[in-house]
Amino acid sequence: MPSPNRYFSDSYAQARERFLAAAAPLASHVQSYAIAPTGSQGEPLATDVALIGDADAQRLLIMTSATHGVEGFCGSGCQLALLDDAPMLERARQAGVALLLVHAVNPYGFSWIARTDEDNVDLNRNAQPFDGGPLPANPGYGDIHDLLLPQTWPPTEQNRQAIARHIDEHGLAATTQAVSRGQYTHPDGLFYGGARHAPSLLNLREILRTHASRHARIGWIDVHTGLGPRGHGEKIYAGRRDDVQVARARQWWGSDLAVPYQGSSASVDITGHLAGLIYDACPTSEPTLMALEFGTLRWDEVVHALRGRNWLRAHPDADDALRRDILRATKDAFYCGQEDWHGMVLGQTRVAVLQALCGLEAAP
Repeated sequence: MPSPNRYFSDSYAQARERFLAAAAPLASHVQSYAIAPTGSQGEPLATDVALIGDADAQRLLIMTSATHGVEGFCGSGCQLALLDDAPMLERARQAGVALLLVHAVNPYGFSWIARTDEDNVDLNRNAQPFDGGPLPANPGYGDIHDLLLPQTWPPTEQNRQAIARHIDEHGLAATTQAVSRGQYTHPDGLFYGGARHAPSLLNLREILRTHASRHARIGWIDVHTGLGPRGHGEKIYAGRRDDVQVARARQWWGSDLAVPYQGSSASVDITGHLAGLIYDACPTSEPTLMALEFGTLRWDEVVHALRGRNWLRAHPDADDALRRDILRATKDAFYCGQEDWHGMVLGQTRVAVLQALCGLEAAP
């Protein structure tokens, strides 16, 4: 059996080249959606789309990668493995399901080893109306922001003790919720949802309108990393607060599907969820949405890496050794390069794809 390592790339530029090469002989349509910044190697940045199968099929399965930039090292590998999985592609064809692979939703973060985009926006908190009305409030974040982004890196012992006191006072659960649910008041902070729609989010909305809206029934698997036990893929419901949609997603992917708004997920309940774009972009379609989240390191280690990456953004003059250390820690927090982790990721993703194909095929 071939090693699962062969599907995982060392950089965004390599991943993009490999994705386009693998998709070209299989896809009925390939299109690229560029953004203005350049990548860490001076390369152009774009979200690339490959449609495999009948563009007029009633059923569509979407797989997206790199919603959170650096998480694309995993998601791109899953997409490359699917492109190399002839039996699964044939299974989709027989089921009458077209496949839409969206490679690198956030190409900037993928290339620059960041979870956020070029403006520090978390795309999975950015799908808000931004129509002048109030944005979701998160006053708890303001209480800890200055501690999360200290003046020096690594953090001092005083900073660590101050954070520990904050957790003792407010509780770990409340602190985790305040840090990660999303905030719209500190543009330099963690999990910042933005003040307007990000270019990469606008690209994805256009992709959905152009390539998905004609399909009556849509499944969507958005590949993520960073939460949960190492190598475990938590299946997280990603749709609206709708019991019918939750029930359908559980029928497809199993009763262990976690639902953040019901408190059953490692993920906090967020607003501005990127998958929510589908309700506006594909208003006549029936969506069934799931984020597949693969664990890497402990949550405190992941947050530490995110803090370091935001500190580096605010201190572009940091010395090269510290920069390398921070970027390495960021990548390690969202991608495990070991073969056993690769195998766990690809095995669970393949099962999730097959379950979605079965669910779509059974839909009336």
